[in-house]
Amino acid sequence: DAMAFDLVTIPCLSDNYAFLLRDHDSGAVALIDVPEAAPIMAELDRRGWTLSQVWLTHHHPDHVQGLAELLTRFPAEVIGAKADAHRLPPLDRDVAEGDTVELGALKAEVLDVSGHTVGHIAFHVPDAKAAFTADSLMALGCGRLFEGTPAQMWDSLQKLAALPGDTTICSGHEYTAANAKFALTVDPDNPALISRAKDIDSARAKGQPTVPSPLSLELETNPFLRPADPAIRATLGMPDATDTEVFTEIRRRKDQF
Repeated sequence: DAMAFDLVTIPCLSDNYAFLLRDHDSGAVALIDVPEAAPIMAELDRRGWTLSQVWLTHHHPDHVQGLAELLTRFPAEVIGAKADAHRLPPLDRDVAEGDTVELGALKAEVLDVSGHTVGHIAFHVPDAKAAFTADSLMALGCGRLFEGTPAQMWDSLQKLAALPGDTTICSGHEYTAANAKFALTVDPDNPALISRAKDIDSARAKGQPTVPSPLSLELETNPFLRPADPAIRATLGMPDATDTEVFTEIRRRKDQF
């Protein structure tokens, strides 16, 4: 039987998302990333929840800058990447790929998903069928490569693509509409993508979020997961290139889009 849990998406700043994950049995609550404190504290207050842990994915300010204020009201164990500890807020626990974080009965597996930054991690919680990917795998996109190489990011995305298809991808930003416009330039005849782009436009017109998203849908529509696809390769004029080379070209085009 699936474990009982709550997963809450909290819009922050202009286009960020934070997430709360709560294990029913223990009442333990984890917060994933802290773009700003106020909306997160308001959500915790509204639900009457206390905070047990904060999981940080990477050091960029729009993912950590609300932490100090939050901890004044909700003291919690702060967990982040050992490789990124020198530029993250002070950590109570540092983790690396292969480590497990326990939240009551739930267990999160730590993945190194370097690319957007070196030391970026994701948290996969199998029993919640959720992965907190921040700016690695995003809805219809992937994070810009500020520090890592295309080969690193492609390696990271392959780890995430190998998770079960019913995994909910909890990514860090509401970039999906812009990502869809770009995706259609490299995968213009993909019926699933065409349909998804219409759904995104409709959702955004109503002010509805497009995050999180199911991994199965990302595998069908996200060009950054699909460099092996013959139609994308034909559009790019790269029929015989490696997957890494095709991914690199897709990322290059997105940077210039």
